[in-house]
Amino acid sequence: MIPPLEGSELALAVRRVDGGARLELEETDFDSLLYVVSGSGSLALDGIEEELASGTAALVLAAERASISGDGLELVHATVGAGVDRHAPLGPRETVLRLDTDRSEQALGARAYQLLFGPHNGSTRATLFAGFLPPGRAPWHYHLYDEIVFVPEGPGRLHRPGSEIELAAGSAFRLRPREAHMVENASANRDMTVVGLFTPAGSPSAAYLVEEP
Repeated sequence: MIPPLEGSELALAVRRVDGGARLELEETDFDSLLYVVSGSGSLALDGIEEELASGTAALVLAAERASISGDGLELVHATVGAGVDRHAPLGPRETVLRLDTDRSEQALGARAYQLLFGPHNGSTRATLFAGFLPPGRAPWHYHLYDEIVFVPEGPGRLHRPGSEIELAAGSAFRLRPREAHMVENASANRDMTVVGLFTPAGSPSAAYLVEEP
């Protein structure tokens, strides 16, 4: 869905596992960060099997071998290559965790986010997070990191200088370092959740304001 790009170590695909089939992950050079959009299943890694359900995320590091099974399991599979600056580890490794809005932190304006994976729990190459956007727009801004964003459900809009793209369920887009943008929640009455992956790893709240183009 978001293929590799020259100068970027990030890529993203949406995968589906049905009828008890298995998805085998054994990447030599890539870390895999996963987010379950819908369905249920399990992830087996190092002899331990953990449940996967809507709103769970998982981390499979390079050279690890994992097996994912499921029925109607739809998941975002983001990868990050070895050519990135690595953050020092800040906490013990986790493999699977669940989205929990009670653990959210403040971001730009009225927006919030929850860290899913990063240096605090084993992902030193990239940070995976969920962003929670209330109806309306945020200020124009940019980040210093390279980023891919997946939209589990819309409606929304991505604004770049001179362009506007509608964001429906299943949309994804790439943001390059220092690229001015603004993501709008086009709903009148409910929050919009996005899932982002960026590198180098760090905080999703590190944003820099720019004047409206």
